[in-house]
This record gives sequence, C-alpha cells and structure tokens, in this order.
Amino acid sequence: MKKFYYFSEKSLKFVEIKDFKAKTILFFSVAVLVLSTTVISSFYFFLDYFNPEKEISSLKLENKALKSKLFDLSENYSLVQKELVDLSQLSNDLRLAVNLTPLNQQEKLIGIGGSSSDFSMDLLRLGKNLDLSDALDFADNILRQFEFEKAQYIEITNKLGENEKLFGAIPAILPTVGEYSNGSFGIRRHPILKTYQMHSGLDITTNIGTPVYTSGNGVVASIGRKGGYGLAIEIDHGFGYTTIYAHLSKTLVKKGKTVKRGDLIAKTGNSGLSSGPHLHYEVRHNGIAQDPMEFFFEDISYFDTKVK
Repeated sequence: MKKFYYFSEKSLKFVEIKDFKAKTILFFSVAVLVLSTTVISSFYFFLDYFNPEKEISSLKLENKALKSKLFDLSENYSLVQKELVDLSQLSNDLRLAVNLTPLNQQEKLIGIGGSSSDFSMDLLRLGKNLDLSDALDFADNILRQFEFEKAQYIEITNKLGENEKLFGAIPAILPTVGEYSNGSFGIRRHPILKTYQMHSGLDITTNIGTPVYTSGNGVVASIGRKGGYGLAIEIDHGFGYTTIYAHLSKTLVKKGKTVKRGDLIAKTGNSGLSSGPHLHYEVRHNGIAQDPMEFFFEDISYFDTKVK
C-alpha cells in the first residue's frame, strides 16, 4: 500500500500518516453530510419564504379580518348618521324657535356638499363586500354632515344671543304711571291747535315730577328742548327702535349714557305745547311711528316695585 507522509516542523522530519485512507473517507463523509444538510435547509427555507400560495393565503385571511373590522366600523358610522338626521330635524326646530328660516333638503345638500344618496343603505346593500373606498366615502360624508350641523348650531347660538339683545331693547313697558287713553295714537283733533293731525304717541296724564323710566335697553341719543315737545329725551334702542319722552320737567341722564329697561331717566312735566301735566311717549321703528299700546301688556304692573 502506498504510504503518505507529512513534514513535521516540530521534529524537522517527515512523519508517516497512519490510516490515511480511513481518515480521508471520514473527512469527506462529514463534509458531504454538512453540505447536504446546508443545501436541504436552504431549499426548505427559500421554499417557505418565497411560496406565493402561502403568502396569498395569509393575505386573504388578513384581508378578511380587516374587512370584518371595516364593516363593524361602518355600521357604527351608520348609527352616527341616523343620529345626525335626528339632529338635523332638531336644528330646524331650533331655527324656528329663534326666528330663523328652516333649511329644506336641497339647501342641506348644498351646505354639506354631497349627493342625495343614502350611504347607510349602500352599506347594508354591500354588506361584507364593503371595501375601503366605500368606507372612506361614507366617513367623509358623515364628517361633512357633522361640520354642517356644527355651523347651524353656531348660527342658532348667535341668533339666540342677538334675540336676547333684541328682547332687552324692545320698548316693552309703560315709562311712567298715570292715566292714558287706548285711542290716543293716530289722527285726532289737537287740544290746543284745534286742527286734525297725526298724534304719533301715547299721552299719559300724571302729576308733575312723576318718575319716568326707559322702556327698553339702549343709549341716550339726545336731550334738550324740541319745539312742541318741550324738554325731551330720545333713546336709541338699536334694531331700528327709538323712543321719545316729551313735556318733561327734569332730565336725570346725560347724552351717550347706556341705560337698561326700568332705569330712571327723567321727571314728568308740562313743558312745550302741552294742555296740562302729562308724558308724551313715542315708539318709532326705522323712523316710523308705532302705536305704543302694541308694545306692552295692560295687566302687568312693572312699577309695583319701582314706585315708592
């Protein structure tokens, strides 16, 4: 048998390799085993990693789960939309309550910026076949409805605040105590001039020095003598309303002062073209004389707590 040697650096001579053939066979066997294991493991790894069937199956399961969650979410949006419909009706009722014109369906659609389709019915029709695009469209529609209703409530709130100011400004009470005639407003014979002419206010007969109160919130626009009115005060209440208190004996406020309904502003008198002590009281809206009797209730005595 042929012998094999290797050079030993330690002994500085050639040494025979014993059992060379057995060792060689063992080495190659181990090498082949390791290589085979590596190749087989790599094959199954790459087969598993790049298996399109398995990947598609996994994606399908994931997609099914997502669709189920998406449908549940869309059903919740459907409930929100139903609540928004009820809210829209309530909004119209509130618009009526604050003297705003209710919105019709066409105006609501224009305001929302959507179509006339019922998204909740679409969801019921699609069922589990609902896709992300449908859900996003539905969610966007809900959001636009919410923003529209929010704008309506802001408008209603602003109108309510404006109405509160209007209700405070309207000249709604008699400005003093005394006797008056229901028919004193309109065309009548002047007690001094003896001619028929328009009497644009209400005459309240009372003693000189009787307190005069402003009939609504406002600002004192003018004070002074005005011809036949004598000493008079004019108050601007806003919203087109003004009131005049004439034939006074004394004024107790200054021009520009802010007053509230029931504030003491003057004392009655007999100044100007007057046939006797009384208060001439006028209500005007946008410059046009109104019958003061239409602005107060005869069965309500506002000055029960004012007059001592």
